[in-house]
Amino acid sequence: MYFHALIPFKPTNPKTRLSCVLNQEEREAFARAMLEDVIASVQKSGCSATLLCTHPFKHENALVAVRKESLNEAINWALGQFHCPALIIMADLPLVTAGDIQRLIRTEKDMAIVPGRGGGTNVIFLKKPQCFRADFYGASFLDHLRIAGECGFSVELIDSFRMSTDVDEKEDLVEILIHGKGRKSREFLEGSGFSLVIDEKGRVGVQRDPHEEAL
Repeated sequence: MYFHALIPFKPTNPKTRLSCVLNQEEREAFARAMLEDVIASVQKSGCSATLLCTHPFKHENALVAVRKESLNEAINWALGQFHCPALIIMADLPLVTAGDIQRLIRTEKDMAIVPGRGGGTNVIFLKKPQCFRADFYGASFLDHLRIAGECGFSVELIDSFRMSTDVDEKEDLVEILIHGKGRKSREFLEGSGFSLVIDEKGRVGVQRDPHEEAL
């Protein structure tokens, strides 16, 4: 089955909640590293990729569309261009594998969806993308199930640790350092002086070499 992946990406000043440990230049480099991990897995799964970017950006292994409207408007514009099954996958899922993606596209349902934490949505696979409209932000997982029902879609819920692990907060970096062997995102963190630390209560966190901390 041929299908196409749509990856929203913010190349300028991304991941502001990581400002406590990374300056803007570092956050932009880290976002690109996570994107590389996602694109690599997408391509290994047999899928081509288009980046929906908020600012001009170039990538040798993906098409790029720059859209100034909101995330939902940009995604829905893109879905209307597709004449094949479509995958919507976020750019901050650095642990995703080709096998994870193939699990979605093998669904026998009209749609497969991976929830994110806190009611969000991390990945959606659509066999008929022109019939669907994205509604990210808020309790988007519930919104997307409702929209699928309105479209008459059958839905498969995919429970996946790797695809449900999006990276927004300092605490999320733990998962990359533990599970991200061979990933560009882990290479970036380790190269920037990050390592795991266990506090007095036995909880795992991250620390950064003080010589590498953002100014």
